[in-house]
Amino acid sequence: MIGMSFVKDCVLDAMEVQQLFLDAVQSGTMEGFYKLISNFQTQSEPAYCGLASLSMVLNALAIDPGRKWKGPWRWFDESMLDCCESLEVVKVNGISFGKLVCLAQCSGAEVEAFRTSHSSIDEFRKYVILCSRSDDCHVITSYHRGTFKQTGTGHFSPIGGYHAGKDLALILDVARFKYPPHWVPLTLLWEAMDRVDESTGQHRGFMLISRPHREPGLLYTLSCKDNSWVSTAEYLMVDVPRLLESTNVNDVRRVISVIFMSLPSDFSEFIKWVAEVRRSEDGGQQLSNDEKQRLCVKEEILRQVQETGLYKHVQEFMSSVNSCCMNKKYTCWQDSLPEIAARVCCQGAELMAGRSVSSTGFCCSQTSVNNLKAVGDEPITVVSGKVVNGGIEQGIDVLVPRSPSKVTNCCGSKPSDSTGMHPAGSDVLTALLLALPEETWSGIRDDMLLKEIRSLVSIENFPTLLQEEVLHLRRQLHILKKCQGNNLEEDLGLCPNP
Repeated sequence: MIGMSFVKDCVLDAMEVQQLFLDAVQSGTMEGFYKLISNFQTQSEPAYCGLASLSMVLNALAIDPGRKWKGPWRWFDESMLDCCESLEVVKVNGISFGKLVCLAQCSGAEVEAFRTSHSSIDEFRKYVILCSRSDDCHVITSYHRGTFKQTGTGHFSPIGGYHAGKDLALILDVARFKYPPHWVPLTLLWEAMDRVDESTGQHRGFMLISRPHREPGLLYTLSCKDNSWVSTAEYLMVDVPRLLESTNVNDVRRVISVIFMSLPSDFSEFIKWVAEVRRSEDGGQQLSNDEKQRLCVKEEILRQVQETGLYKHVQEFMSSVNSCCMNKKYTCWQDSLPEIAARVCCQGAELMAGRSVSSTGFCCSQTSVNNLKAVGDEPITVVSGKVVNGGIEQGIDVLVPRSPSKVTNCCGSKPSDSTGMHPAGSDVLTALLLALPEETWSGIRDDMLLKEIRSLVSIENFPTLLQEEVLHLRRQLHILKKCQGNNLEEDLGLCPNP
């Protein structure tokens, strides 16, 4: 702890700083420090203070990023936090308070955000003490450096601890090239957060970040890595209820038709099938027990989706000639097996890299579909291929859950051999309908139809696995709706200078 300074009008010597630390440890308000300092990260760009703070906290909370960083390691890095705002924009302008909150939620964390204009110093102190006494939550502050007589303007950094006797907060400054971790009076930190950002007219604040109560989805996820999420989220959350209210719908099929026939053209980039990806590190034909278990769970969720009453209605609609021809993006049934394998490999590579395929130019070659067997086990489908991105070539295997549903002829084409390759459009669209908020259906005027729809989308009697999958999607939709509001109305807390 030698080198930590006390920011006010003086700088304490090393012995005094160490004594502050020891006092705080003895009083039990440094519990959150150890996980944070073990995952300390110095921002790699002058405007990456928000990304560095968030990545540090997410790793301290051991939240799974849902993809690999490098090699076999699942680890958050600034380069992976490109949801809600592109890294190119953040590098120039920093990231807003609202978008950092959204980014934390999209990354799987539970977040409570407070602006000083809607909070108090006593509430702030309460949360600082709460997180300092636990390693299950952490506080990230957005403040103005000028209050501390430091160089720079807006800045983000986590709080690493609290000294109750002197009412001091320990800031773990992610601009480590400028300032070491330092103690500041909590009242002074509040003053720094209570500054109005001149570019937005909004106050800064703090956010409380903790582990989610529920694990992320296993089969489906919503993507905000492409601009399609803005139009698709608005369509699902705003336009669909209006369409159902203004259209005379008299049966379930008509309801489904109203929703799906007007889907944005880039909808396919919005909801993704979560592929399990592993690197081709050896030529063995055995899957690890963990991989087998995850695949079994995925297949069970997929089976549960297909056993719902809503799925049967969606499948009937998707099997009709009109709906089958409405958009080839929603049904890959007429594609050849090599084309499907290449697309699956590229999707796996996308998840590993945490980027949009369309923006990075992944190219897949030498794809194949194999059935791996273990003694006494059912055959397991694995799509293998080499993915090329620029001059980098990487072999990957993607575990594929089986889909037992039959494939019907589509627009006069022959049925392909892709049955079992991946969840079909009916599975994805059923899951998305189940995830829509309850008020979506309230505009339906036919009472009997409204009762039937609500029965079909109710998850009350669903198996636990499917309930959790749907609740995960609902939570993601809710987050994206809030993020859209932040993007449009609350461009806050920019920190272009560390």
